[in-house]
Amino acid sequence: MNSPAYIGRFAPTPSGYLHFGSLVAALASYLDARACGGRWLLRMEDLDPPREVEGAQDAILRTLENYGFEWDGEMVRQSERHAVYAEIIDRLYEAGLAYACTCSRKQLESHQGVYPGFCRLAQHPRQNAAIRIRVPELEYHFVDRVQGEFRQHQGREVGDFVIRRRDGLYAYQLAVVLDDAWQGVTDVVRGADLLDSTPRQLYLQELLGFSQPRYLHVPLIIQPDGHKLGKSYRSPPLPADSAGPLLCRALRTLGQEPPAELSGARPREALDWGITHWDATRIPRSRTLAEAQLR
Repeated sequence: MNSPAYIGRFAPTPSGYLHFGSLVAALASYLDARACGGRWLLRMEDLDPPREVEGAQDAILRTLENYGFEWDGEMVRQSERHAVYAEIIDRLYEAGLAYACTCSRKQLESHQGVYPGFCRLAQHPRQNAAIRIRVPELEYHFVDRVQGEFRQHQGREVGDFVIRRRDGLYAYQLAVVLDDAWQGVTDVVRGADLLDSTPRQLYLQELLGFSQPRYLHVPLIIQPDGHKLGKSYRSPPLPADSAGPLLCRALRTLGQEPPAELSGARPREALDWGITHWDATRIPRSRTLAEAQLR
């Protein structure tokens, strides 16, 4: 049987502008797809309007275009997919696989991120409540293409997790699984901050009858203070006039070895070099990389 054609995707969140860490993740997913002649999709994960920065969506698109990225088909916005998420939640709820939860953050703060099941046997109405999925007392594991084998016991380490928030907003864990399946994504390339989320997504894929994509989690870029390089720093958009040098820096961060003269090249030339020479086995097998140590 032939393997399905490669379909990858980049899925930024418009809670800020693209930063260097975002560029590394975008570049890895782009090169991994293009190096084998695959498709590369763009999806805007705009699930959380209160956290969205005004103008960030347009700025993200401009930055990707300025840096030479070309995606296949129309960009998808998760905000346009709410009806699909609602339908699946209804189905899971009616099947007894999900339930309403009225627990406050204060009630849960002493449980170190593992839901203790307070509402599991309750009969709360769904209005003004979060919806949680029931997890099995099983360990889920997968082999990441960079990070190696990863294991997580759903009951002991996570507990029943939220698929719709109390404020009515849909949770990332559900939306990403539904959208990856709908778009036919075969390979997920993203930052290592989402490594811990993957077993929950494997469970949802199993529950909904979806095939499991391959995963590749690239190291996060860490600031000198130990925090990940992220949008919370409210950094400005990546400069268009530094595209060549920053793409080369991102290539080196991913373990690739572009020639020095490529730093002065146009973005398209840097990307073409990356496609031709892409070797995912050279990506550092680490969940974090210190920004100060990057070349």
